[in-house]
Amino acid sequence: MIRNRAIIATLPRTQRGNPLVLGGDPKGKNFLYTNGNSVIIRDIRHPEISDIYTEHSSQTTVAKYSPSGFYICSGDITGKVRIWDTTQKEHILKAEYQPFVGMTKDIAWSHDSQRMVVVGEGREKFGHVISVDTGTSLGEIIGHSKQINSCDFRPKRPFKIITGSDDNFIAIYEGPPFKFKNQLNDHQKYVQSVRYASDGNFFASGGFDGKLCIFKNEGNEKVLEFNEHKGGIYGVCWPSSEDSNKIISCSGDKTTKLYDVNAQKCIQTWKFGNEVNDQQVSCLWQNEFILSVSLSGFINYLDERQENVVRIVKGQNKPITAFAYNDDIIYTGSCDGQIFYYDLNSNEGNTTKKQHSNQVESIFTGKNVIYSLGLDDKLKFISLETKEYMDQEVKLDSQPRAGVVTKDEYVIITCYQHLIIVKDFQVVYKEKVKYEGTCIAIGTDGNGEEVAIGSKDKKVFIYSFNDGKLEVKEKIEIVHRDAITALAYSPDFRCLAVCDKNRRVIIYRRDLNYQLNSEVDWSAHQATVNCLSWSSNSKQLISGSLDTNIIIWNIDEPLKQIQLRKCHPMSSITNIYWKNNQTIITTGHDSNIKIFTFE
Repeated sequence: MIRNRAIIATLPRTQRGNPLVLGGDPKGKNFLYTNGNSVIIRDIRHPEISDIYTEHSSQTTVAKYSPSGFYICSGDITGKVRIWDTTQKEHILKAEYQPFVGMTKDIAWSHDSQRMVVVGEGREKFGHVISVDTGTSLGEIIGHSKQINSCDFRPKRPFKIITGSDDNFIAIYEGPPFKFKNQLNDHQKYVQSVRYASDGNFFASGGFDGKLCIFKNEGNEKVLEFNEHKGGIYGVCWPSSEDSNKIISCSGDKTTKLYDVNAQKCIQTWKFGNEVNDQQVSCLWQNEFILSVSLSGFINYLDERQENVVRIVKGQNKPITAFAYNDDIIYTGSCDGQIFYYDLNSNEGNTTKKQHSNQVESIFTGKNVIYSLGLDDKLKFISLETKEYMDQEVKLDSQPRAGVVTKDEYVIITCYQHLIIVKDFQVVYKEKVKYEGTCIAIGTDGNGEEVAIGSKDKKVFIYSFNDGKLEVKEKIEIVHRDAITALAYSPDFRCLAVCDKNRRVIIYRRDLNYQLNSEVDWSAHQATVNCLSWSSNSKQLISGSLDTNIIIWNIDEPLKQIQLRKCHPMSSITNIYWKNNQTIITTGHDSNIKIFTFE
């Protein structure tokens, strides 16, 4: 049996110039955000604990808890909203509606969890108010001429809805049935966030003109205006308690600010850095926790009593393309060139300072160095001790595909048109080859070392490696039906596992001159097999595929297999690693790292 033990969740997917919406839990335990097709439910006190909802068929954009805490409503880029249960692990669907066709930008619930307003970038309309139980219309959101970025329900009766739009206006609706009541023009640029205070007496708006405006609910009169930010405001948030005396705002000027409404002044400013990725695109105030999200996706924990950031939750928010494991630390590389490492003992993660300008294609570890290959055609070096990039780098003649390191710290790299060996930061061997390499593996029996290279032209090439030199073994011919995608030597060096785009996994007996281990066809996957890993006892092999499934194969019993379907739902599995006979680690295009127990 394979059981999911832990998830190292992805960070929020951010986009420059667009605000991100964080969803708060009325019970104070969790918070919500989206990435790809997933909705991430994360424990606010212990962010290493998370759950993922993956039933959307399109990219998700926003998710919000109902005030009762029993349901979450999530919206996607097509305009569909799904209302699903939070009390059970299966997250059973309650209802699915489509208020309009177009991107959903924000969702707000009425305080009795019976009504909901959905706004965004619709083709014919920019928002709609619906009944949660039936989906019937409870009023139209009209009066705006451009997309609506934000909305909120007054948390008390009489009901009222506020919206903020790219047309620079704030609109007010009363009902039910909800009808346009008033329009406020206090902003000179896009209104990006509107929020009611928990007591319902005030509401606030933040815009790209840098203004934070406070309005009184009765009469919609503006009572305060702050111009503290030097850039556009992406989000505003009141505390979750019924306290309308304080409010926070986050901005593209790389700061988050705390205001005292009664004193009419800014009382705290948190500065996050000087890089573009330090822009703050969302904020949330839940009980004693103040969260602010950077453009990099990092989640910053703040405390109103401290000037410095209390904690930063780091990770990946782009598809994971490369993986390595060393001494209880997981290393991952992503398609944006970022490398993230996570300590399984402390449950803390961090990122290296970005060096690759393009996708990280492969990472692997040596004695004191982590080697990283990027599509910027460079081999870079990271110190295992400091986790920082070294000054040295090696420029490669063609695009690298994968690499391995020998026991004497030679780095062997298969590239688009070359086979390259690097030693002590220098290229010591280079050969132009007629095949396009796709993957590489190395094994040793204690005497010599052997290297296997998979290619796009369906062949596996076997080389012997001695004294810094590669020699091809001409008599060995391994040919598949499609391009080779991954290969791996067993720890006892008796077998070589090879998989391809044709869904097949084949075991070759190295100790029997690469004869087939069995005539049984291992093609149970429904799509391309992307990755392989052996158990430490060399008895079992695990494979991960584009079909989102993982399969454990038994070498001695070829007809026996154990499958886990939807290991990474709605996402291709990109890397897999069998840490020991009981622990399996996987990564996916959903940017998540998952740890499984095999019993």
